Amino acid sequence: MTAAVITGVTGQDGSYLAELLLAKGYRVVGLTRDVGRGAGAIPLSLRGRIELHAWDPRDQAGIIECLGKLRPDEIYNLAAHSSGAGMYDDPVDMAEVNGVAVTRLLDAIRRVDPTIRFCQASSREIFGNAEESPQTELTPRNPRSPYGAAKLYADCMIQQFRERYGIHASSAILFNHESPRRGEGFVTRKITQAAARIKLGLAHELRLGNLDAQRDWGYAADYMRAMWLMQQQDAADDYVIATGESHTVREFCELSFARLGLDYRDYVREDAAVFRPAEPYPLVGSAAKAHKNLGWRPELGFQELVYAMVDADMKALQSETRGVKSR
Repeated sequence: MTAAVITGVTGQDGSYLAELLLAKGYRVVGLTRDVGRGAGAIPLSLRGRIELHAWDPRDQAGIIECLGKLRPDEIYNLAAHSSGAGMYDDPVDMAEVNGVAVTRLLDAIRRVDPTIRFCQASSREIFGNAEESPQTELTPRNPRSPYGAAKLYADCMIQQFRERYGIHASSAILFNHESPRRGEGFVTRKITQAAARIKLGLAHELRLGNLDAQRDWGYAADYMRAMWLMQQQDAADDYVIATGESHTVREFCELSFARLGLDYRDYVREDAAVFRPAEPYPLVGSAAKAHKNLGWRPELGFQELVYAMVDADMKALQSETRGVKSR
């Protein structure tokens, strides 16, 4: 049985990846800093089906010991500090967890078993103020945040270990990917949750920044399938994983509210305090290389993704509201 280790298994991406690997007959081990809290954070569908082990991304000796015990065939590194509003709060720890920890994992592979395959969840943030659109694997890197800089460092070290030690290590340069499991601090969940709350009379308006900001939004489960495909290739490589479509925050609002029979213009307000100007070049990725080499294409479209998120938030809030009324 093929064994896979997933760091960051308690997050959105980790849960979808774990479900995919279990369906393919893998033994799945999730690494988390706190096993007790991790066991309560994973979806019910995964409880009792995956193993959880403690790890500290800052502890080199501990990582080596962990891999020596688990002896996985594949490692998927999804653990990272978020790219949200707090990514400037602690740039030193951002560098440790999002950058140096990747080097620690790679070096542990080199020492324990160089045949272990490794795939890193990189980010479109490495492009920062991109000088072209769409962005490809050849687009110059120009990160504009500690998050993007740390991810870029990790990508560079992956290339070094791949070329110097022959380790099968790849970077998946993931563009924005969403799902009903997306954290509530991200703008997409803020929108879908607000639409549901307004529909149920629990809120009256939603304040956002620049509604004309453009993003390339895909479905998290589709992007995890791409990472799995990367691990199955004879040669490791780096791939942009994106839909190739650009949509505005305004479009996301329009679809979310329309799903519930509402007009977003009656409820959504632009807030100058959090307004960010649009990028000179749209942040949209070209996954042509992934299409050609991996046979990968996204399966869930933008509208279907938005609807799925709204429906899930509506269902959760209705259940919560019924629970409150029944007490």
